[in-house]
Amino acid sequence: MDFTQIIRETALLAVPLLIAVTFHEVAHGFVADKLGDPTARFAGRLTLNPLKHLDPIGTMVFIFTRMIGWAKPVPVNPYNLKNPRQDMMWVSIAGPGANFIIAIISAFLYKTLRTTLALPDEIYIPVVLMLRYCVVLNIGLGVFNLIPIPPLDGSKILMGLLSHKHAVAYSRIEPYGFIILLGLIFLGVTSYIIFPIVILLVYLLIGG
Repeated sequence: MDFTQIIRETALLAVPLLIAVTFHEVAHGFVADKLGDPTARFAGRLTLNPLKHLDPIGTMVFIFTRMIGWAKPVPVNPYNLKNPRQDMMWVSIAGPGANFIIAIISAFLYKTLRTTLALPDEIYIPVVLMLRYCVVLNIGLGVFNLIPIPPLDGSKILMGLLSHKHAVAYSRIEPYGFIILLGLIFLGVTSYIIFPIVILLVYLLIGG
């Protein structure tokens, strides 16, 4: 792949990436706010400005893998929630849930554009590719964040499902979660688990 092709692909990835991370984080903050915690709102994180949500490392992982990555976590204070453990589960579900909804909408637009609309190639091709990337990136972000390893959303969802005793025991790995996660990424374990799921879901939404 030449340098021009890399620039072209990065440009096509930019909009889908910004959409994926922005709506993921805003969804977390929005649900937390509705459940009684205004921390994200006071921190200015209930905004569709993507620069407020980008994480440098997570963004680089997105660019290199084209499927998985993460954003800067929205601040949530569980002590403001009425039922912290259960409410945190719903706050955590909101992010991946938003990604799956965007993926479904993008898939609908992708199929519609491919079958019913006639546009000049210079407009049609980039828009179709960006919609395809939007499906892949949102599915990838949603699935990746469901991995039950801190600080990913899946860990908080799991803690909400466990008994209090088991949740407390599980929470002890939180200080080491990011190191464990990076190790699994660099060893290719997450790719081995995540990529087949992402590929299957993308195929179900938009085909091959």
